Amino acid sequence: PRVLLIGDSISIGYTIPVRELLAGKANVHRPLTNCGPTTRGLENIDAWLGDGDWNVIHFNWGLHDLKYLGPQQQNLADPADPDSRQQVPIDEYEANLRTLVKRLRQTKATLIWRSTTPVPEGAQGRVPGDAARYNAVARKIMDEYEIPTDDQYTFALSRLDHIQRPANVHFTADGSRELAKQAVAAIEQALAP
Repeated sequence: PRVLLIGDSISIGYTIPVRELLAGKANVHRPLTNCGPTTRGLENIDAWLGDGDWNVIHFNWGLHDLKYLGPQQQNLADPADPDSRQQVPIDEYEANLRTLVKRLRQTKATLIWRSTTPVPEGAQGRVPGDAARYNAVARKIMDEYEIPTDDQYTFALSRLDHIQRPANVHFTADGSRELAKQAVAAIEQALAP
């Protein structure tokens, strides 16, 4: 079976461990880039899907959508600065995610949404709590389309001190392996006859 991972640097961190855990069970692929916000997804989804068949697509957008940019598009701007804005405001995120889900459904693959992992206190250019807000929007869409969720937000939230870097949205190597185990459980369930 062919499995496609679509996501940001969080998924880049768990891609190799997912491949290792699914060795001999599935071929795991991902775009050779950080898939960033939903706007990048809209621009590149056809290229990322290619012309092959996928059995499972495990996907996420969110951490880049909710991050703040400065007035000249400066990355990770101070959210408190009145000239800063989120890269993709939540209403635009919802519209973009709906479009992406409709495109992913055309593949006939089994889809798995991966919830956006938490933003910890002190993380530059992001606001704690925004991941939960964006996840709520995504949950509504996934429920409408009956797409299961690999809830890595809840999984990570209960153990952030042990798996996430301090004041950083990224995870330690051990943390990425823990997220990989969570992803593999969801993927194996989708692959089961």
